[in-house]
Amino acid sequence: MTRGKETGNLILTAAVFILMEVAALVLLSRSATLQNIWINRFSHRVMAMNWRAEENIRGHFRLREQNEQLAAENFALREELRRYQAMDRLEEEQEHLAATKGRFTYIPATVVKMSRNNLHNYIILNKGSEDGVRPYSGIISEQGVVGVVQAVGKRYSYGLTLMNSFLSVSARIGRNGLVAPLVWDGVSTHRAYLKGIPPHVEIPEGETVYTSGFSFVFPPDIPIAVTQGVSREDGATNSIAVRLLQDFSSLRYVTIAQNPSRAQIAELEQRQEKEEES
Repeated sequence: MTRGKETGNLILTAAVFILMEVAALVLLSRSATLQNIWINRFSHRVMAMNWRAEENIRGHFRLREQNEQLAAENFALREELRRYQAMDRLEEEQEHLAATKGRFTYIPATVVKMSRNNLHNYIILNKGSEDGVRPYSGIISEQGVVGVVQAVGKRYSYGLTLMNSFLSVSARIGRNGLVAPLVWDGVSTHRAYLKGIPPHVEIPEGETVYTSGFSFVFPPDIPIAVTQGVSREDGATNSIAVRLLQDFSSLRYVTIAQNPSRAQIAELEQRQEKEEES
């Protein structure tokens, strides 16, 4: 009897053990599945973050390359636009000058070098004797008078700008006003003076000053400056301050104005001076 009870207890214990093992296996299998799900989700998130970071890096470098390409294209377009604008300005200027001042010929040129910080400032142009340039030709731009060609090589020309104390330009106040020499003040990049103005002559502020046409260097009516209404006493005459129209800081394209009759005019002047001396 006792032995039968022990046998039944052992069987019951074994059954309980087996059931617990099965339950444990079931729980383990479910837990492993959940762990796999969480692990898979985490790994997918990590992979997604890595892919996103890689795409951002690739996009950043692609964007930088695209920006550099766009910047280069914009620069090329701006340069092309500048060239066309300069050509249009030169063509318009030449047409206007040819229509009003037919005795002059005109050669477009580009500034190679120019000084602005000296008492005797100069300019070098990319046109020379092979292009038909001759000494004592006027240098002008769409803004006005620039200077005078002094020496000419085969491919380059050397000239003096208005910012040179050695250069004097015959100027007229207004279209039909008083004629006086214009000289640089020796200090400012945009200031000059009209010399020898009679004290009784009043010059209004804002009056445009043009080339007089009384020399063989410049055609008449080329703008030079604007009066500032300020005068200073200089002995028996006044000097009128003017503001130069030419901006020398941004000057790049110019036109060389030549008078084909310059040599004949110079010869006549020299002959007249000799006759007066004799």
